[in-house]
Amino acid sequence: MSATFMVVLDSSVANVALPHIAGNLSASTDEATWVLTSYLVSNAIMLPATNWITRRMGRKRLLMASILLFTGASMLCGAAITMPMLILARILQGVGGGGMQPLAQSILLESFPAGQHGKAMAVYGAGIVAAPVIGPTLGGWITDSYTWRWIFYINLPVGVLALFLAAAFIEDPPYVRAKVRESIDALGFALMALWLGTLQLVLDKGQESDWFGAVWIRFTAAVSVAALIAFVVRELRCREPIVQLRILLNRNFANGTLITGLYGFILYSTTALMPLFLQTLLGYPALDSGLAVSPRGLGSMLSMLVAGSLANRIDARYLLGFGFLVIAASTVMLGHLDLEISMYSVALPNFINGFAGGFIFVPLTTMTMSRLRKQEIGNAAGIYNLVRNIGGSIGIASVTTLLVRRAQIHQNFLAADFSAADAAQGMVRRLEAGFYNSGTSPYDAHHQALGVIYGVLQQQASLLAYVDNFRILAVLALVCIPFAFLFTAARNAR
Repeated sequence: MSATFMVVLDSSVANVALPHIAGNLSASTDEATWVLTSYLVSNAIMLPATNWITRRMGRKRLLMASILLFTGASMLCGAAITMPMLILARILQGVGGGGMQPLAQSILLESFPAGQHGKAMAVYGAGIVAAPVIGPTLGGWITDSYTWRWIFYINLPVGVLALFLAAAFIEDPPYVRAKVRESIDALGFALMALWLGTLQLVLDKGQESDWFGAVWIRFTAAVSVAALIAFVVRELRCREPIVQLRILLNRNFANGTLITGLYGFILYSTTALMPLFLQTLLGYPALDSGLAVSPRGLGSMLSMLVAGSLANRIDARYLLGFGFLVIAASTVMLGHLDLEISMYSVALPNFINGFAGGFIFVPLTTMTMSRLRKQEIGNAAGIYNLVRNIGGSIGIASVTTLLVRRAQIHQNFLAADFSAADAAQGMVRRLEAGFYNSGTSPYDAHHQALGVIYGVLQQQASLLAYVDNFRILAVLALVCIPFAFLFTAARNAR
């Protein structure tokens, strides 16, 4: 879990430091976003390929190599003196980090008997769910207090500890130790890299380029779809595919993979919306914004312990349904935010939202993998984690777009209502009088009054857009509940 925590933390810790990175390395904000995109693309490509590499290198050796690569790349990131050097180091980080999530998950599932899978996933999930919440807070504090370079240097002691623990305690099972001499599915790997790379590019840059209004977005999206279709056909026809897609014929695994994609959408969307709301509308500094959402991490870690202990006592399907119900309730609470709220009104629904995480992550992972053979878990873990990450990327892109579009719609309605209201015209006249009495000319006083009114309209329109997003996420969480009862009864892995 220590290795996984380091990887997930690094996927979010750099977000708040982007303006500082861009300024320090003499780059534009658009260029600085490649610090995030390059990491996500290389990470996504490695996730499903991990199982194939494991069969050639061995699980323990690959895990240690991944930790070493990630830790070394972190040191290069901190020492980068140009933007291209930093982007190259982030690509290496993504390659090292992409293998650690499915490796850690499959090691835990195979090291413990089926009856203890819930407890194992609770410990693993504490790192997976808490790290994205801690990341922005930690990144903001380090950047403000020291320098952005330390958001990468902090990985060094964690990486050394993870490397030592892996060397001391992890052993490969017999079927992984066997020598495999199969040739790489080079075409399948190339198609997978093309599909995931272009998809991530569209999701990251789509809103900036007005989505399908831009020719290059349409072209890139078409390439991504074509590469995905070709990849699926190739993997189904290849004798030794790099990703075993036929595993999706397993009902529990297919259902769990769908749910984890939806959960990734909800989880990453919520964690992306809250800092934006607090910083742009309420004027919170980065550190206070992080502190307001940090109770989510406390709720997650508490629920992991509770869900892990209940995993063998209560039907996992009921735990999963309860988790999504709690997430829906917490996002409904967030859907009642306004511009006069206190930090407590933000912290409480975030704690409840985080508390739901354990009741989703633990039973979802155990039920998804419950009817697979041990030899299949490594391949399954790569697909499972990839789909959750893709769901998160789609979620962030979707809510970011909805924020802009819904704010425009609300602004039009609010402006129309304001123009038709006599009280609104009286407000404009009172503002004009105030500016005029302070020495402003009548012409300037009128324009300043309209500027104040327009600023208020923009604030209210943005607030309503955030409310719309949270309510949509609540509905999506409720939609997930029926899928929890499509799982069949678990059985011990063979």
